[in-house]
Amino acid sequence: MNRYFVRQIAVRLTRAAALASAALALAQCSPLGAKYADGVGARYADDDEQVSEITASTGRFTVGKPYSVRGRTYVPAEDPSYRADGIASWYGPDFHGGLTANGERYDMNGISAAHPTMPLPSYARVTNLDNGRSIIVRVNNRGPFVRNRLVDLSVGAARALDFYHHGTARVRVEYVGRAPREGGDDQMLLATLRERTPAPAPSKVMVAAAKPFLPKVRDEGRE
Repeated sequence: MNRYFVRQIAVRLTRAAALASAALALAQCSPLGAKYADGVGARYADDDEQVSEITASTGRFTVGKPYSVRGRTYVPAEDPSYRADGIASWYGPDFHGGLTANGERYDMNGISAAHPTMPLPSYARVTNLDNGRSIIVRVNNRGPFVRNRLVDLSVGAARALDFYHHGTARVRVEYVGRAPREGGDDQMLLATLRERTPAPAPSKVMVAAAKPFLPKVRDEGRE
């Protein structure tokens, strides 16, 4: 084997090791990276793949068994009276196109969220306590697994609630009910956005009321 092929093999092995290390680092800090008790994980988009548009996919409904992450145990449950105040953050380009915990395709421009215990998929009302904006989101992923975080929102939801550029916000999260397994409900959920009043349940919203004010983004980072 000549030196050229030896160098090529070495380069490929080095690149593979770097990608594996990066994936491990993301797995330790992201809502998508944990290995759940029900065996559902997440795949990341290929680093070389430019994902520009995500097609809604049909996942599965699951409540899930208790699981532990970083020494903390979470017990998924369907709790109609669930209501909690805490800190919301968002996750975006690094996970755009990957699979969520219930097998849907994550679209960072959509109106979705990751929550550690709500059924998947389900609807939840998220209200920004700093500015009064309120919207219904599709909960289709597990996380966040940081002690001071209550929920992780998609970029689209963070923009709707006007905290994308701040990175985090004080929010109130309320369980609304189960969501259909079929995705593609972003336009309807965007129509639930309200100012200074709680977002209505999706069944009470006319889709035609949606306003396309959220631009599509791919590579913007936090500011």
